[in-house]
Amino acid sequence: MESAAVSAAPDATLDPPLEQLRHLAGELRQLLPGVRVGEAQETTKEFDREAFWRRFNEAAVTVSREATTLTVAFSRLPLPSPQETQRFCEQVHAAIKAIIGVYYLFPKDQGITLRKLVRSATLDIVDDMAQLVEALYINPAQSSPENLISYNSVWDACQHVPQIPKDNKAAALSVLTKSVDLVKDAHEEMEQAVEECDPYCGLLNDIEEDSSDNHVDEDILGCPNNRDSYWSEEDQELIIPCLALARASKACLKKIRLSVAENGKKDQVAQLDDIVDISDEISPSVDDLALSIYPPVCPLTVQINSAKLASVLKKALEITKASHVTPQPEDSWIPLLINAVDHCMNRIKELTQNEVES
Repeated sequence: MESAAVSAAPDATLDPPLEQLRHLAGELRQLLPGVRVGEAQETTKEFDREAFWRRFNEAAVTVSREATTLTVAFSRLPLPSPQETQRFCEQVHAAIKAIIGVYYLFPKDQGITLRKLVRSATLDIVDDMAQLVEALYINPAQSSPENLISYNSVWDACQHVPQIPKDNKAAALSVLTKSVDLVKDAHEEMEQAVEECDPYCGLLNDIEEDSSDNHVDEDILGCPNNRDSYWSEEDQELIIPCLALARASKACLKKIRLSVAENGKKDQVAQLDDIVDISDEISPSVDDLALSIYPPVCPLTVQINSAKLASVLKKALEITKASHVTPQPEDSWIPLLINAVDHCMNRIKELTQNEVES
């Protein structure tokens, strides 16, 4: 009897199942900052690429399995006992710690670009698992949409692990391709806005109809009803070189990606990282320029954003020219694109100079 009482004593100290889930979610959240800034584990051993990816994949499989077990257990009645919940929580926590530990084994000298992809995949898994635990805590004993979405997010994040590029060149191409697509989308949106001529036309027509029907004052609604809502002739003239600069941005990224694909070497990780780092700045700069051409247009803002984009493009081209992916630095495509960027920028300066100086 005495031994039975002793063995039962720890049970009384366990929190209720849902409270344990709440604590687990908080513990998983606390792991995220360390993953974001954590350095690679120092070791004197030579990096075993195949062993790393095998361990990383296995760790992801374990996380997805634990996510399934936890979801099934807390999606029906009766809920697990405090003792069972403790075991589930410990297994989830151990699986997450394990995959984080594998990530820390990936050294920087294998490529910063690739390491960022591995880190991003790890962060997604940890964050999605924390969201799943929170969803199960909020919606226990039911197959709610939130629970299913959260579970699918964990599953998708784990399934993504085998798809991560396995070397820094492949990682660079993956990131550059994403940048090309983003700039392409931004350029198409700019062209579409120009074709429609008035980006607020549909909105204003709807407001005018409502105003005529209900006698609503547009100024009270805070909706634009003056020329600041439209492009002036000067604005439309300024947009032309801005569009050309966005088009040049797309061309630059495509050529850089092609050079990396054709001439990039897996062992030249630092140069590939430099190319990706500067190329990563192109898409946000194009977005800034695109936003600045919408009415009311501020010439100074357009000039500043154009100059920023032009500077990033020329730096990206110079870094590419100086790297191993351009075996013939005198290759004509680089000076041609630099000249195109300069031409666009000079035209933008001409059209904005008077406004900027006034």
